[in-house]
Amino acid sequence: MATIYDIAKEAGVSIATVSKVINQTGRISDKTRQHVMEVMKRLNYQPSVVASALTKKRTYTIGLLVPDLANPFFAEIARSVEDRAHELGYNLVICNTDNDLNKEERYTNLLRQKSADGIILATGVRSSASLKKLLQQKQAIAVIARDMPALAVDTVLVDDFLGGYLAASHLLELGHRHIAVISEDLEVMSSRDRVRGYRQALEEADVPFEEKWVRVSAFQLQDGKETAGRLLDEPDRPTAIFACNDLLAIGAIQAARERGLAVPRDLSVVGFDNTVLAGIIDPPLTTIAQPIQEMGRQVVNLISQEINGEKNAKQRVVLVPELVVRESTGQWGA
Repeated sequence: MATIYDIAKEAGVSIATVSKVINQTGRISDKTRQHVMEVMKRLNYQPSVVASALTKKRTYTIGLLVPDLANPFFAEIARSVEDRAHELGYNLVICNTDNDLNKEERYTNLLRQKSADGIILATGVRSSASLKKLLQQKQAIAVIARDMPALAVDTVLVDDFLGGYLAASHLLELGHRHIAVISEDLEVMSSRDRVRGYRQALEEADVPFEEKWVRVSAFQLQDGKETAGRLLDEPDRPTAIFACNDLLAIGAIQAARERGLAVPRDLSVVGFDNTVLAGIIDPPLTTIAQPIQEMGRQVVNLISQEINGEKNAKQRVVLVPELVVRESTGQWGA
């Protein structure tokens, strides 16, 4: 089994440099760090997590809480977080909460008991009390794809307001005036901001905002299908639907198809996330793209810096979404 001495000899660096790479301390150029890590990988070197935990109270483990791994967006988030965590020498423990408060608290307590170096939250986190307790215990915490302005935590998210605005503006430019929105839990700030952006676009276009066009749904594809179905069964059904995630949007397309409506001739649909499903559904889905890879990279960078004591101030990184136009939207009346 390779030792730290073998790594230093093979890489042509000092033992101290190898130690700094392993423990992510000190000033080392990215080139040197990458070279040492490549040698470690080639020689199949595994740092002793037990020894590290005993000497530095470190386990090189990060926990990631997601609400639903069946949702491609959170699966892709998990992959992007894992990729960056691996690059920095961390193991990732993924916990699926099913948006259940008890599961969230059980997982956060478990990660704390197992001495995880940090916890990344991609859930709505309905209980701020449990989160505050973790912060009081000096647990390194970061949040991705959610916003918690009331708490002092590092956050990486997309501009949800702008995303909702772009989606509604696109549909308005196509001549739609009866535009419904299917949102997830409006208690979650990201969902509220997407609806606020949608509403702002309507107001700027002098199109009346009507509460009846705003529907709240659970987050699964079947939920979106059922919610969209109720909208499409209205006598004055909408001509377009903005769904606040891709699964809900695909559910809306299925509901339209079951009613003999063609997309986009009879109904235009816009999603949010730009997951892998958006490009393979028929018709391909127009959606708001979140920069998932960059989000994962940034949140791991932030929590790693906090774990290593390299920063004091919390950061809120807001990335810009992008409208990706495909075939699920079209000119109304064309």
